Amino acid sequence: MIMEKFIEVKNLTKTYGDGVKTRALAGVSFEIEEGEFVAIMGPSGSGKSTLMHIMGYLDRPTSGTYEFKGKRIDELDDDELAETRNEEMGFVFQAFNLLRRATVYENIKLPLVYSKIKDSKEQKKLIEKAARAVGLEHRLNHLSNQLSGGEQERVATARAVVLSPSVIFADEPTGNLDSKSGQQVMDIFQKLNDKGHTVILVTHEDHTARHAKRIIKLRDGEIVSDREVRERVYAKDGELKK
Repeated sequence: MIMEKFIEVKNLTKTYGDGVKTRALAGVSFEIEEGEFVAIMGPSGSGKSTLMHIMGYLDRPTSGTYEFKGKRIDELDDDELAETRNEEMGFVFQAFNLLRRATVYENIKLPLVYSKIKDSKEQKKLIEKAARAVGLEHRLNHLSNQLSGGEQERVATARAVVLSPSVIFADEPTGNLDSKSGQQVMDIFQKLNDKGHTVILVTHEDHTARHAKRIIKLRDGEIVSDREVRERVYAKDGELKK
């Protein structure tokens, strides 16, 4: 029996514009196994966010193939893409994207609104479990606009993992945080990965990327290196440990 690959990217390209075209990706190819922690790194304009959006079923490539757990993006319609995103993928963005006048509990609950889990008691268990995973079980009734930046990012992370997705995509998750809050967030991602979650981190910072186990570097839409991290940074309680 042939096992399906978890993530497979083949000759992926993405071009924007109708007249003057801008090439964001130029023939990118790689594979990611289930349970990996991979950082996609590169300067602004390198194509890393475009790549993450395609991998997260938020955008479609111009050419090439992208396959997630045996599902090719070009063979799915928009409804199927949305269903897979909600059930299999979690997203954490730099801007948090929280409902500012909603409570922490209500923000974490959002993915459950569109899920097949309708029992309120089961939803409550999942929300509380996700809040515990990021250390915010004591903040569930607070409004998100009452929280610090680091706490808001942790709420966004809890929301991303509430349905135990197969993969977590994090786009510059520490970009708006101070160094201590950033380390706390990276500690959460490392612990989630230790529990079996696949984590794909997009960042332009070398120090942040070294929290992952593997770094794929992009420049001008092309992969310039793909390597394991030899001196990995471990974040715990805001302190660095190698």
